[in-house]
Amino acid sequence: MGFWSRKSKDGPEPPSEQGAADQPAGDQGGLFKGLARTRRKFGGLFGRIAPGRKIDDELLDELEEQLVTADLGVTTTMELIDKIRGQVARKELADAEALKEALRRNIAEVLARAPAPPLRDHRPHVIMVVGVNGVGKTTTIGKLAHYFQGQGLRVLLAAADTFRAAASEQLAVWAERAGCEIVGGQSGADPSAVAFDALEAAQARGCDVVMVDTAGRLHTKTNLMEEMKKVHRVLGQRLPGAPHEVLLVLDATTGQNALSQAKLFNQAVPLTGLVLTKLDGTAKGGVVVAMAAELAAPICFVGVGEKIDDLRPFDPQEFAAAIV
Repeated sequence: MGFWSRKSKDGPEPPSEQGAADQPAGDQGGLFKGLARTRRKFGGLFGRIAPGRKIDDELLDELEEQLVTADLGVTTTMELIDKIRGQVARKELADAEALKEALRRNIAEVLARAPAPPLRDHRPHVIMVVGVNGVGKTTTIGKLAHYFQGQGLRVLLAAADTFRAAASEQLAVWAERAGCEIVGGQSGADPSAVAFDALEAAQARGCDVVMVDTAGRLHTKTNLMEEMKKVHRVLGQRLPGAPHEVLLVLDATTGQNALSQAKLFNQAVPLTGLVLTKLDGTAKGGVVVAMAAELAAPICFVGVGEKIDDLRPFDPQEFAAAIV
């Protein structure tokens, strides 16, 4: 079961800025719109450049500042700027328009470095979803359920966030919207027991995908991180190899802090993928580039709006074309 598809690095080139701005085609139109704030970070710079202006140190210094403020991070920014300086020295870039196209392509190359998601050929395929409070974790699960159901897969949700008031009820609303099943527990119940029961039910019912919602937790709280490890262990005891994926949901509006969260969560449980939410509400979308460069876990999905279909599979070429 290939739940997520990802275009080849050698696939179609990103559209030109003019073409994308005029009428983004198909699915990319929503991504282009959702990343408007991040794109303005770059557009503000290129919009001030006179047509035909030659590329000089002053322009590159200004570009470097724009990349850092868009939260690409210092390390990733320096890598991109050094590569562009080399292209300028080799006279491969004649003017600012060529610079913009080179930046787009170089960002796409960095994004494409992130490893591909693992094979998804288990039945049921168990996905444990984790994250800090307030990142939109339960909403993300609902949108993922909608996505999978749209692929003809039978989905079951496990409401293992038994501590937050109304968490199970919120997940039940999403289950109804997505048209999938849900297994929950009493308020204050052991999250591991709920996860165990849900997996058992999924096996009995022949479900294709099980997604386990977990309580939001600060990555600095040791006791809560230990509880998360317990859920991970119990799933593996019920079904060897489970969970097959651990997805970390991150709020893109937090910028570089999201990168720190990912590193700390990965120390507690082995992350297999990242989901970046709220990209439509921030100019810090460049953090996605930093994550692709610095983390071993692949970026699986990006959220660019509040609608149920605004969570979409991550594609490096499309993302680069949408932010530059």
